[in-house]
Amino acid sequence: MDLRVGNKYRIGRKIGSGSFGDIYLGTNIISGEEIAIKLESVKAKHPQLEYEARVYKSIAGGVGIPFVRWFGTECDYNAMVMDLLGPSLEDLFNFCNRKFSLKTVLLLADQLISRIEYIHAKSFLHVSVFLPSGPLLSTTVPECSRWATLLQTLPCGIASSLLSSLLRDIKPDNFVMGIGKRGNQVNVIDFGLAKKYRDPKTHFHIPYRENKNLTGTARYASINTHLGVEQSRRDDVESLGYVLLYFCRGSLPWQGLKAATKKQKYDRIMEKKMTTPTEVLCRGFPNEFAIYLNYTRSLRFDDKPDYSYLRKIFRDLFIREGFQYDYVFDWTVYKYQKNAQAIAQAQGQNHPDVKPQEKVTRNRPRHQPSQGY
Repeated sequence: MDLRVGNKYRIGRKIGSGSFGDIYLGTNIISGEEIAIKLESVKAKHPQLEYEARVYKSIAGGVGIPFVRWFGTECDYNAMVMDLLGPSLEDLFNFCNRKFSLKTVLLLADQLISRIEYIHAKSFLHVSVFLPSGPLLSTTVPECSRWATLLQTLPCGIASSLLSSLLRDIKPDNFVMGIGKRGNQVNVIDFGLAKKYRDPKTHFHIPYRENKNLTGTARYASINTHLGVEQSRRDDVESLGYVLLYFCRGSLPWQGLKAATKKQKYDRIMEKKMTTPTEVLCRGFPNEFAIYLNYTRSLRFDDKPDYSYLRKIFRDLFIREGFQYDYVFDWTVYKYQKNAQAIAQAQGQNHPDVKPQEKVTRNRPRHQPSQGY
């Protein structure tokens, strides 16, 4: 049976899954365009897909913001049809042996600061929220018990598009690269738990509160979030600082800590984070990372971060290092080198009299460095 949503979007193989739903590769049967289809059971304990679609609609039009083509209800599932995207930064980090070069980190930092600035300009934070209820664009169709069974029969593939993870803070899994002509563009996904930091009626900043629970990934959480303070714009930019250092270092000092309970683990992470001096955390890397982190930690609750200043810190470093804005990321070079090696090995098999070192030299492009990354 041909499963469709919105009449014209055919559901294909599963390409991702998460704690609240699955993502499928889809096809627009009219244009033939491939898209992503996110499905969530209408019986989910904490449904959030409808709210996520609302947020996407509110921030639509920005660079790096996926476009939602359709949202509605089909049989027993809420469905959201959106742009098909590429791998997450976490996937690419693993692909590059869990270390990014300074150039790649700075290229990413420039885009990521701009994405956060745009989201903040729309009065949203990328943090936790209580989910509202109410209709958006839903349609009512008869329940179809066969859907669940049929979805289970669809083939699974490698997750090469949107990764379905429950984002409650800034983290690499929720930044994904584009595909095709937009392959060098960083996109932000998973707004199911986004939160307004301004009252929609008064436009005043939300009030300062304490004793808030920490939810989500503690690894990148700001210190104030650990302390139970209501999250605001400062927390997003501080979290981004930890993400950038994670990319530079390969890991953060508070990773891998053991504890009997999640609460105890969060407490240990907080203690390590608070007692690790910025200079120690950033040791071995340009001083700009310490400057960035110290600035974000100095912001007051309702302060607006100076995004231009933060971008300039890293842009000046980029220029001083002599890098080129060619958008050649580590994974691009890595894939190119692997392909070149494969070609060299294949050609070497056809020339058994050529020594291995001669094979590599013969087939290496002139601009390719002799040492791997």
